[in-house]
Amino acid sequence: MSGVRVVPANEATWEDLETVFGRRGQGSRCWCQRYKLAPGERFAGFPAEERAWRLRQQTGCGFPEAEQTSGLVAYSDDAPAGWCAVEPRPAYDSLVRHSRVAWLGREEEKADPSVWAVACVFTRAGFRRQGVSRALVAAAVPFARSRGARALEGYPITTTDVIAEELHVGTLSTFEDAGFRVVARPTPRRVVVRVDF
Repeated sequence: MSGVRVVPANEATWEDLETVFGRRGQGSRCWCQRYKLAPGERFAGFPAEERAWRLRQQTGCGFPEAEQTSGLVAYSDDAPAGWCAVEPRPAYDSLVRHSRVAWLGREEEKADPSVWAVACVFTRAGFRRQGVSRALVAAAVPFARSRGARALEGYPITTTDVIAEELHVGTLSTFEDAGFRVVARPTPRRVVVRVDF
């Protein structure tokens, strides 16, 4: 993680976050909106430009005085390198309403705003396997705690034998290295991890 610096998204510029997501590939199509869909919305129902606009509003990029932001941006030697979506779990409406993985075998108050979630960990092409994801997940812990979270969850994958689109949730070892513990194993390839404050 040497040379990796992580800041709240509102302290980064929108141009830097655009650079992280790129102009092609999964990031440039999703803009971290899959779990943010409101009731009645379909992911394919609005263009990537609308998704990008929504993320810009959610992050407050370029406005360090903003009281809220929805994530973290990583820099590797001052180059924009990664993104981590982290905020109160109810902000991820689709996760709360539809995700089987997050809830299978658990009794949990889904709408509890004091439980935060890491919904996405994305590293820009050219910066992967350099500790960017680990730095982002590690930074998510004090970020959530300092904003009043009583717990922080993640929903990583347990294997690296996956298609690239699945890796946005992070790997189990990345979360374990940041102090998360496994609280549920809803599928053979996915776990729920958590750190309580």
